[in-house]
Amino acid sequence: MMGKLALAFGLVALAGCAAGGLGTARSAKTQETWPPIGRFVTLDDGRRVHAFVTGEGPDLVLIHGASGNVRDFTFSFLEEVKDDYRVIIFDRPGLGYTDRASPEVAGAFTTEAETPFEQAAMLKEAADKLGVERPVVLGHSYGGAVAMAWGLNHDPAALVVVSGATIPWSGGLGPQYRVLGSAVGGAIVPYIARPFATRGRIETVTEAIFEPQPIPEGYLDYVGPGLTLELGAIRANARQVNTLHAAVSEMAPRYREVTVPIEILHGAEDEVVPPQVHAEPLMSLVPNGNLTLVEGIGHMPHHWAPGAVRAAIDRAAARAGLR
Repeated sequence: MMGKLALAFGLVALAGCAAGGLGTARSAKTQETWPPIGRFVTLDDGRRVHAFVTGEGPDLVLIHGASGNVRDFTFSFLEEVKDDYRVIIFDRPGLGYTDRASPEVAGAFTTEAETPFEQAAMLKEAADKLGVERPVVLGHSYGGAVAMAWGLNHDPAALVVVSGATIPWSGGLGPQYRVLGSAVGGAIVPYIARPFATRGRIETVTEAIFEPQPIPEGYLDYVGPGLTLELGAIRANARQVNTLHAAVSEMAPRYREVTVPIEILHGAEDEVVPPQVHAEPLMSLVPNGNLTLVEGIGHMPHHWAPGAVRAAIDRAAARAGLR
């Protein structure tokens, strides 16, 4: 999770639009072009979580990765599962249309961010309000760490970790994240760099995430790069990724506590979150895991190997006695 991850997550932070505080203020253009497609769940303290809910069957929670939102799963993967599961897809805190977890992480000059534990707790509270019971929780990429935090602190029936960033890695994330994760850099650099967020640069970033597969036709226009490039989302993403290493360093020694079934699925050709750095060590740490490496696939199996991801969900559900 080094060079390519820094490229894939760093170049998206080349622009900013309207600023947001604890909530998810979005520019009028962004809201018009990529409006919320789900419902808002209001938590007891007034924070709002954006959730897309559809289907019938055992509860399946989907948690997206860095820079993402619910549209990453609704683009095509939803069709694989909506007929057999009640699917609940969340925008993670600070991304898409979900509020930040607390005022302490929402300021322009802070270097703090929601930990995977805090994100899991916020999404779990929203899930409870939606009547979710014994869910299979799937996390992709950064969302894999949130899924593991859900497993450590809450009560899922099973976990599915897809291309998950779950293990401490060697090396850094590059100068983009050091700057954007700093107090001053995160506050002012997005404004300065805004003109450089061209369509071509956005495509370069997305190509790096999908390699060796291409970007699916229509994906960029659907998923909403404007949502990623809102100033509040840039700050949230940069600071969450900047603090992820410390978070998984704290989490990894506890993974043996997660005794529910865990399906670990990873593209064998993933150079963003390499399987030998994350999936294989994770498998060695959990007591009830099953690892599937998908040959020829990169970082986005749910787009290019959706059947394999669906099969992992079905195995997790069956192992948990849900099917």
